[in-house]
Amino acid sequence: MKHGKKYQEAAKLVDRTIQYDPAEAIALVKKTATAKFDETVEVHIRTGCDGRHAEQQIRGAVVLPNGTGKTVKVLVFAKGDKVSEAEAAGADYVGGDELIPKIQNEGWLDFDVVVATPDMMGVVGRLGKVLGPKGLMPNPKAGTVTMDVTKAVNDIKAGKIEYRLDKSNIVHVPVGKVSFDEAKLQENFSALMEAIVKAKPSAVKGQYLRSITLSTTMGPGVKVNTTKF
Repeated sequence: MKHGKKYQEAAKLVDRTIQYDPAEAIALVKKTATAKFDETVEVHIRTGCDGRHAEQQIRGAVVLPNGTGKTVKVLVFAKGDKVSEAEAAGADYVGGDELIPKIQNEGWLDFDVVVATPDMMGVVGRLGKVLGPKGLMPNPKAGTVTMDVTKAVNDIKAGKIEYRLDKSNIVHVPVGKVSFDEAKLQENFSALMEAIVKAKPSAVKGQYLRSITLSTTMGPGVKVNTTKF
């Protein structure tokens, strides 16, 4: 993959042989961001898990103390008094059966997170083929299948992010924007790492955190010292 001039200049600032302290890595990542837009700061954690085994799966959610810097659109599947509760909490869209054809047939996906009350999972289940591959399926572990829709919507709007293993046993998550000051990014990064360390499956043998890399949307990766965690 051929990188542009800006990327190559930025990459020169990073010493690939070093695992940086989190604070140094964050400062460096901000320095290497050269795009004209406010890039997202991402963390990529390579784990020693084998996601093919259910007992070695990692999935959960954490509220970043300073949010993600992104406005998140929330869709809530609910009925009865939970509809007005979701609306009052600030959900962008609330509905039930009537949303199925809109999502299935019209390809409507103008939302970032889906929350559902348990009694609506039968309805939501029909959308599995659409929502599943996009990582939008509500899940009790992530707190998106719940009767407490107020808390769910508030947490998501406040900067709650989901983390899960991908097929190569890596967790990819955003921890803010380049425009955030270093202290805020550090707080978010620490909150995420604390959650990931706590989520370690007991079935994992050997090294749990193989590598941690910080990067911006368009910038080079900066390795973080795993022994800190």
